[in-house]
Formats: sequence, C-alpha cells, structure tokens
Amino acid sequence: MPGPGLYANAMRERLKRLEPLAVRMRPRSLDEFVGQEHFLGPGKLLRRLLEADRLGSVIFYGPPGTGKTTLAYIIARITKCRFRELNAAAVGLKEVRHELEEARHHAEATGIRTILFIDEIHHFNRTQQDVLLSDIESGIVTLIGATTQNPFFALNAPLVSRSQIFTFEPLSPEQIELLLRRALADKERGLGNIPVQVDPQALRFLAEVCDGDARRALTALEVAVLSCHERPMRLSLEVVRDSIQRKALEFDKSGDTHYDLASAFIKSMRGSDVDASLYWLARMLESGEDIRFIARRIVICASEDIGNADPRALQIAVAAQQAVEFLGLPECVFALAQATIYNATAPKSNAVARAIQAARRDVQQGRTLEVPPALRDASYAGASQLGRGEGYLYSHDFPGGFVPQRFLPEPRIYYEPSDRGYEAEIRQRLETWRSLIQKLYESQKEKASDNASKPSSSGGQEHQ
Repeated sequence: MPGPGLYANAMRERLKRLEPLAVRMRPRSLDEFVGQEHFLGPGKLLRRLLEADRLGSVIFYGPPGTGKTTLAYIIARITKCRFRELNAAAVGLKEVRHELEEARHHAEATGIRTILFIDEIHHFNRTQQDVLLSDIESGIVTLIGATTQNPFFALNAPLVSRSQIFTFEPLSPEQIELLLRRALADKERGLGNIPVQVDPQALRFLAEVCDGDARRALTALEVAVLSCHERPMRLSLEVVRDSIQRKALEFDKSGDTHYDLASAFIKSMRGSDVDASLYWLARMLESGEDIRFIARRIVICASEDIGNADPRALQIAVAAQQAVEFLGLPECVFALAQATIYNATAPKSNAVARAIQAARRDVQQGRTLEVPPALRDASYAGASQLGRGEGYLYSHDFPGGFVPQRFLPEPRIYYEPSDRGYEAEIRQRLETWRSLIQKLYESQKEKASDNASKPSSSGGQEHQ
C-alpha cells in the first residue's frame, strides 16, 4: 500500500496535468522572464532591488497577461523572505488581518519579514487597504499588489504613497512569438512531445491578435494543438483562427481605459487625424462604450476645438447626438462616424473656448462691472425717470446694422478669432467694428476729461 508521501506526490502530478499551458509555461527565473525591460532589464531598478534582496512594497500595474503574477511567483522563488499570497476578490478583512498577524509572529520568531502578494488588489475596499498600512510602514510586511486598474484611481492615496509603482506594458508580437515557440519546444512543461509543423504565418497571427496578452496567446495555441488529432499536426493560419476567441477588449466604464480612449478620440479629432479618430471611435464602440458618452465628446469637440472656424460642426455634432437618441445601435454608428469625420477634417480654432474662459476669469476675479444705463431694462413704467435705456441706439436703424456705442463701462477684448475657416471673415468684421468702438471710448474719455478740467461757471460767484 503506498505511503502518504507517494499519494500526495501522485495527487500533485494529476493536478499539474490539469494546469493550462499558460500556467505550466510560467517563467521560473528572471532570465526566463520575457518583457518589461524598462524596469527589469539588466541594471534596471527592479532587477537591482531583487538581486540585492532589498525589495520594498510595490504595485504591479498593467493589462492582463503581461507577467504581473508570474513575476510575483519568481520573487517567491528567489527571495529570502517568507512569501504569502492572497487574491483580493476571494478574501475578506478577517483573512487579511490573519495574514498580517502571522507575519508579525514570524518576524518576532525569526527576524525574517514577509512578502505578501495580493492579486487583483483593486478589489480591496478602503478598510482592507488601510489595514495594511501599519505593517507595511514598519517593514514587517512587504506588499506586492497586482492590478489591471490605474492605482491612482483604484487604490487609496496612503497605500500608493508607500509603494513604488511599476507599469507593465503589453508584450510585443516578437516577445509573444518567442513564448509560443518556447512552449512548442518544451517537452517537460509545454507541447514539445507533440509533433507540430508550424506555419510561421499562424504564429505571427497569434502574436498579433492577442494584443500583448501572453496568457491568451498560449491558451489559443494549446486549443489549436490539442483539438487536432492528426500527427504530425499542421499549425496553420486557419486552425489558429478557429482556436482563438473573439477579442474581449479591456474596458471599464469607471476605469483608466475609459478615460484613455476618450482622451485619444478627442485629441485625434482636434489634431485633424481622421483615420486615428475613426480607430478610437471603433475601439470605444467595440468595447461597449455608452453611445451617448461618445456623442457628447463629439459635441464638445465641435464647440471647443472648431468653434466658429466652421459653425456647421456643432450643427452636425448635435444632429449626431439626436440620431443616437432616435436610432440607437447599430444604425447610429454611421451618424457618429459622419460627425467624427466632419470634426476631424474641419478647420480648427479654440478662440471660442479661450474667449469664454477669459470672460469668466474676469467675472470671478476682477471687479464686477455695472450694466451701463443705456442697456438697462426700460420696459416698465417709471424707467425713464431713472434714466433706464436713455441714449440706447437701435442697431438696425443704422447703415449695415451697426453703430458704435458702449456696451461695457470700459473696453474689454476676449474673443480673438483665428484666420482659419469662417473665423477669418469674422475677424475682418471685428477689426472694423472694434476700431469704431475704440474711437468712441477715446472720444468720450477726452470729453469727460475736458469737462472735469473746466471750472464751474457759477461756483466762484456764489462764494464771493
């Protein structure tokens, strides 16, 4: 009868055979690790910290399949510290406090600190995050937190301030292809025992379509190889296309990607790159972004970045917003695309935005200007006795529909139209009108100055 040790080993072997390829092929050392050279390459900060065994608390932030968990497991193998792991989505405050208490006991007994790896740490609430702070600060626990969410949004500021953030980038197609070839050749953990004739186009397709996610690429490779019973099997482009799921684009309406895509969309329209604008529009649509949110971005761009350089841009943007409400998906996509193209290809001016921002600053920070008497409401009985509306000139009574008069107690200039698009015409008219208005202010100022300098005709006699 086999002993308990042999039985446990057999159990472990059976469980290992059930592990997916992506788990079996996880790198076991820093030399095997692929990607993230910007902080893990030779001489880079994180590698130096690990080689010196001086790792402080860190946050690993980046998209799925880029090596966050893998690197934590490598640290578990090479560190001289005690290593513990939690998944934030599966534990509560009780389990967190238990691990911290165990870490304190272990440090008191051995003088060795604990590295606590918390996967998906963005799932922790504020209380769970705050519980970590004291032991992190004292050095009893070194935190490794892994998250796909921007830590500046998803984590408490005190926790972020006590940790160094390392941003993981998606793997390049060349790096993904290296991992795929490594899996096909590895006879111990990979698919090396299965004869496979590899079509280079197939590997390249997998490396491209997985969007830098090594886990997704290796899973698709495993499905492709194991689902074909011919030996040797031919790993063709058609086979891998059938083996990979349709893209599930990373998206969280309250997270980082939401704001990054919206920012890229508006900046591309502002920058007049119509093709980039359409790509980011497509990304948002395919990710499930709220079509009303997209329509609002288009309307904002039409006023803020185009303005009077092409006033039709706002009309088309508002029409697209109405089409969103009237049609819904999928038909409204065409209206959104039309408005996006119009915005991107229209002449650009932010003169409208700068004008209202400057005027609001004056209202908020400067002295409040009184409404001139000529402009005040004169529609009620008794208004004339108060001088309301006195001296107002009705513009339509004058040639060209314009007559210079004072609409502010003192001259101000906020709107400075560009020389692009329709604003070039506006600029010409404004130069003429403003010149006439300025002359009016100057003449009235001179007249007021002259009146102030003249002595009173009767004042001197009355006091004699």
